Amino acid sequence: MIDELKNRFGLTQTGAKNLFRACLVSFLGFCLQMLPMMIVMLYLQGLLSGQLASPLLFLLATLVTVILLYAGINMDYNATYTTTYKESANIRTDIAEILQTLPLSYFSSHDLSDLSQTIMSDVERLEHALSHAISKTLGFVLFFFLVSALMLMGNLLLGLCIVLPLLLIAGLIWLSKELPKWASAAYWQQLRANSESFQEAIELQEEIKAYNLGAQLSQKLYRQMEASEKLHLKTEILQGLPVLAAGVGLRLTLGLVVLVGSWLLAQGQLPLLYFLGYLLATVKIIDGMEGLYMNVAEILYINAAVRRIKELREAPKQQGQDVFLRHFDIELDGVGFAYKEGQPVLQDVSFTAKQKEITALVGPSGCGKTSLLRLISRLYDYQEGQIRIDGQELKEISTNSLFDSISIVFQDVSLFNASVLENIRLGRPDASDEEVLAAARQANCQAFVEALPDGYDSLVGENGAKLSGGERQRISIARALLKQAPIVILDEITSSLDIENEKLIQESLSLLLRDKTVIIISHRLKSIENADKIVVLKDGRVDGIGRHRELLQTSAVYQELVETSRLIEAFKYNK
Repeated sequence: MIDELKNRFGLTQTGAKNLFRACLVSFLGFCLQMLPMMIVMLYLQGLLSGQLASPLLFLLATLVTVILLYAGINMDYNATYTTTYKESANIRTDIAEILQTLPLSYFSSHDLSDLSQTIMSDVERLEHALSHAISKTLGFVLFFFLVSALMLMGNLLLGLCIVLPLLLIAGLIWLSKELPKWASAAYWQQLRANSESFQEAIELQEEIKAYNLGAQLSQKLYRQMEASEKLHLKTEILQGLPVLAAGVGLRLTLGLVVLVGSWLLAQGQLPLLYFLGYLLATVKIIDGMEGLYMNVAEILYINAAVRRIKELREAPKQQGQDVFLRHFDIELDGVGFAYKEGQPVLQDVSFTAKQKEITALVGPSGCGKTSLLRLISRLYDYQEGQIRIDGQELKEISTNSLFDSISIVFQDVSLFNASVLENIRLGRPDASDEEVLAAARQANCQAFVEALPDGYDSLVGENGAKLSGGERQRISIARALLKQAPIVILDEITSSLDIENEKLIQESLSLLLRDKTVIIISHRLKSIENADKIVVLKDGRVDGIGRHRELLQTSAVYQELVETSRLIEAFKYNK
C-alpha cells in the first residue's frame, strides 16, 4: 500500500508512510464523528422505552466524546498538515538533488521555466492535495464501506437504498475522470507557455526596445493569457459538471431513503428508532460524499503535476564510482556522439591530451570542438568509443570525483548575484578569504574590484550584469586558480574581449596552466601556435594531429584556417 501511494502521487518513502498514517487517522476521525449520533440514539431509545439511564451517565459519555473528538482533530492535523509541509520540503530537496545528478543534455532538452514550474507550482499543488484531499478521500472510502456493511446488516432494503445510488454516482464520477485530466493537462501546458513567454520578454528587453517590438509582444502575451483563461474555464466546467451531477444524485438518495423508510415504518417492518438512525447516517454519509467528490476532482486535477514530478525522478542519471585520480592524461578512443539520434556530431575521434601539455582543438564552426569539451568534462555522455583518465573509463567515474579534478573556463561566464568574493570562492568553497584574495590578484581582478563601491563585498548583479565581459572572465579564471585542479579546459575565453582585457587574461592563464593537462579552443590561431599538440576537426572527425609547422604541411583544413585568420587580421574598412 505504501509503495502504491509513493508511485501514485510521486512521494518520497517517508511521505508515503506519513500519507498512509494520515489515511488511517482520517478513517478514525470519521468513525469518531459518529459517536455523538450514537449517544443521541441511545438517549432516544431510553426515552421511548421508559428506561432512561442516569443523565449523569449521558453527560459523562458526552464529555468523553468531546475529548475523543478533540484528540482526533489534533491527531488529524498533525498527521495531515504538519507532515504534508515536511513532505513538500522533502520533495523539493529531492528534486534539487536529482537535478545535480542529471547530465547537461537533460537541461538542453527541457525548458528552465518548465523545471522551475515543477519545483514550485507542481509541488505546491501536490502539497494542497495532500493536506486537503488525498487522506480525507481514502479515509472516507474505508469509512463508507464499514458503515455500508453495518447498514446492510441492520436492514437490507433500506441499506441498499443508500449504498446502491452512492456506488452508482461514484462509478459515474470515475468513468468521467479522463475529461478533467485532459483539460488540466492542457491548461498547465498553456501556463508553462505563458511562463516561457514572460521570461523571454524580461530577458530580451534590450532587443525588444531596440527593434520597437513592444506592441507586437504585448499582443502575443494578451492572446496567450486569453487562451489560458478559456482553458481554465473549460477545466473548471469539466470538473464541476460531475460534482454537480453527484450533488443532485445525493439529494435524490436522501429522498429515496425517506420514502422507503416511511413505507417500512408504516408497514411496521422498521422501528422508529432505526428509521431515525438510518436518516442520520444517510445525512452523515452524504456530507462525506459531497466532500469526497470535490476531493476526487482535486486529485484528478494534480495528475499532470504528479506525472511531471515522476518524469523528473525517472530521468536517466549519470552513474559512476568515487575514485582518486593520480595521473591526468586524457585518452579518447573512437569517440562518437550525437545530441539527437541519427544526427552524429562526433565520429571516431581518437587522440591523447597529455599531462603538462597544452592540447588545442581547432576547426571550422560546427565541427564539434565545444561538444568534445563537454564530453571530456562529462557534461554530456558519449554513445560510442571510450574516454579514459588515469586508465579509467570516464562513464565509470562519478561526476563528483571528476569535477574535483577539472576546472572549466567557458566563453560565457555565469555569475551569481552575490559578492565578488563569494563568486570567486565557488572554485573552492572551503577556501579562506586570504586564499580567495590571492587568487583574485593572480587573475588581475584587483584593479576593477577596487573601483567597485564595496570592493570585494560588492554584489555583481544578476549573472554579473554590473561587470564587463572581461571582468566576468577574470573572475572565472580566479575561480580556476583557486581550485587548482590538474585538468583545465578553456573554451574560446578571449573571443569577445578587447585587446587590453585579452592581455590581462593571458597573463593570468600563464599561472593557471602551469603543469596541468590543458585542452583549449581558440579562434585566434596565433595564440595556439606554440601548443604541444593541435587537433584539427572537420565535420566531427579528426582531420589532423600535430604541431603548428607539421599541420601546415599535412592538413588542408588547418592551412585554410590559418589563411582565413590572416585575412581577418589584415582586413580594413573602406569608405
